[in-house]
Amino acid sequence: MKFDLKLTDPKSKARAGVITTDHGEIQTPIFMPVGTVGTVKGVHQTELKNEINPDIILGNTYHLFLRPKTSILEQAGGLHKFMNWDRNILTDSGGYQVYSLSSNRKINEEGVKFKSHIDGSTHVFTPENVMEIQREIGADIIMAFDECTPYPCDYNYAKRSMHMTHRWLDRCINHLEKLPFKYGYEQTFFPIVQGSTYKDLRKQSADYIANAGAQGNAIGGLSVGEPAEEMYAMTEIVTAILPEDKPRYLMGVGTPINILENIALGIDMFDCVMPTRNARNGMLFTAHGTINIKNKKWENDFSPIDEMAITYVDTLYTKAYLRHLFAANEMLGKQIATIHNLGFYLWLTRQAREHILAGDFREWKDKMVIQMDKRL
Repeated sequence: MKFDLKLTDPKSKARAGVITTDHGEIQTPIFMPVGTVGTVKGVHQTELKNEINPDIILGNTYHLFLRPKTSILEQAGGLHKFMNWDRNILTDSGGYQVYSLSSNRKINEEGVKFKSHIDGSTHVFTPENVMEIQREIGADIIMAFDECTPYPCDYNYAKRSMHMTHRWLDRCINHLEKLPFKYGYEQTFFPIVQGSTYKDLRKQSADYIANAGAQGNAIGGLSVGEPAEEMYAMTEIVTAILPEDKPRYLMGVGTPINILENIALGIDMFDCVMPTRNARNGMLFTAHGTINIKNKKWENDFSPIDEMAITYVDTLYTKAYLRHLFAANEMLGKQIATIHNLGFYLWLTRQAREHILAGDFREWKDKMVIQMDKRL
């Protein structure tokens, strides 16, 4: 992987860059649609490529390990071929999913023992076998195995967890050196900064991760319930320490406003289930605010879903029709809303890139934050 930092905004820390892997270029800042089980929920690959058009999407180690199982992915030639996706893929290590199974898992120095949410079967994730699983899945960018702490989190627990995540990182790195690449292309490894919302821990963790010398770095353990101001404060601390010449990935964030504010703090890569999950519940994100399409006010509104026409669904369908689909519980309504939201998120990060390169990102960002912070 190569990272070419094109420009840093003079009035903020926002950056425009290009990541190059064996599956092509990723222009940053970038939002990565979440394709947890080998599909971006509700979206055909043709729509994903031609309308939403992301340079990279996500898969998830925990879910793909359980279903369809890595043996199936190996037979297919890796996740790219299995799902017929010829662009970049990043896999989360499964640490967050294990964190969310708090009542069905046990964490110790060796790793995590957990029960499947599908059938209750027992499994163990260790730094070593999670690296093996991600080799077998075959993503272009793979993540270190870490513990994601909850919010709020006791300081002593956060400190112990952070140090264990660092020890796990060393084991990940040592084991990866023994594992050959599969499928004829290379993989890039990102470690993850932890430390909850404690400034001293975030600094320690950022220093440790920076010194690991990886080709890119991630920030985890945020967007788990803490106020946005704390998220921004932790991000600012960490980006001041992580190397400028390597991409920075803020995991699991967030709202359109969160994304713009974190771009301003020097983040290059984002992912979140919000645009797809909220779409399935009838929430549409636009440049002028959010729409709850289920509201009665849209019942006889025959204007386009979004006159900006970022994707084809925005002008092909009306608000009244989309509201009708949700009222009738038709799956097409969820698909339309999902395409719209993902298209908007990709448009937003690409607009941010254009304004960084044009030198007016800060002014544009401040205007967009005000516009988007409305209920329509």
